[in-house]
Amino acid sequence: MEHDPEPPWLDPDERETWLALIKALLRLPATLDTQLQRDAGISLFEYLVMAALSDAPDRTMRLSDVAARAEGTLPRLSQAVSRLEKRGWVRRRPDPNDGRATLGILTDEGHAKMVASAPGHVTSVRRHVFDPLTRPQQRQLREIARRVTDTI
Repeated sequence: MEHDPEPPWLDPDERETWLALIKALLRLPATLDTQLQRDAGISLFEYLVMAALSDAPDRTMRLSDVAARAEGTLPRLSQAVSRLEKRGWVRRRPDPNDGRATLGILTDEGHAKMVASAPGHVTSVRRHVFDPLTRPQQRQLREIARRVTDTI
């Protein structure tokens, strides 16, 4: 029986880069979530769901598309939408163009919540992502993030 060859292990520079990246990838969402929970009473994922709907025409989008945009599974999205529905910020309805699909609609109250929550969120994003970087580094980060995402 043949064994797979040893993987090419990370050299010290690659290992340092990997550890720095994974630390940022784990800490940033937690930091943004903490700020939103504290200041707005919503999670980062709920914010991303409402932001996706807010950006959509008529603040309406198929929930499968919302899940993709918010980088969440359909079960996770369903739980978040249920919480947002209870607060009156989102509602669901069948897609009139496809009976198998469900639309999510950001209500006027939900839009008002987004408007109220956005300044604190943007301040946190700016503080933790953009302020420490120069403009060229911001462009590099965007390109790096796109390249990594394209391989996933």
